[in-house]
Amino acid sequence: MSPSLPELSTEGAVDALLAGEVIAWPTEAVWGLGCDPYNPKAVAKLLSIKQRPAEMGLILIAADFEQLQNLLAPVTVCEMGRALGSWPGPVSWLFPVKPDTPDWLRGKHQTLAVRVTDHPLSRRLCRIFGGPLVSTSANPTASVAATSLAEVKKYFSGSELAGYLDGDLGEQSKVSEIRDLISNTLIRG
Repeated sequence: MSPSLPELSTEGAVDALLAGEVIAWPTEAVWGLGCDPYNPKAVAKLLSIKQRPAEMGLILIAADFEQLQNLLAPVTVCEMGRALGSWPGPVSWLFPVKPDTPDWLRGKHQTLAVRVTDHPLSRRLCRIFGGPLVSTSANPTASVAATSLAEVKKYFSGSELAGYLDGDLGEQSKVSEIRDLISNTLIRG
């Protein structure tokens, strides 16, 4: 365990995110790692910490849909209704992306996984940050997602993460569902 992983205030967490750092915080079902999605060095750092291949793509969370719109291609009213009908909530949707959406977010895909979260701490963090955040489970790839701060500290040393924002996990029993927006196909459930 790393006793050097510092607890951050919300403002300290936002400062760390703006400085290109990776932080941990509790989300709907598990602890997550996150960073500024518009900072390619921060995303590369997160992928390295997590040992996650870049081509897999990432999930972005937001406080509201407006925080995500500049990355996503237009969709039909029916498709938009499908997503908005599940938000805020634990469903991540694979939206088609605009041509200039960074590949460091979407990986090898022409879609991007996005979610308007209903987790109070995550929503507040996105609001104060002023935009969406990368949100991925706090674990090395192929390991079980951390469901406690002790597990986060076990997986990651203080030098890898800027710190953590403490709080309660949401009431979900499993990680967010992922669905394809166009086909409504369940990808992860």
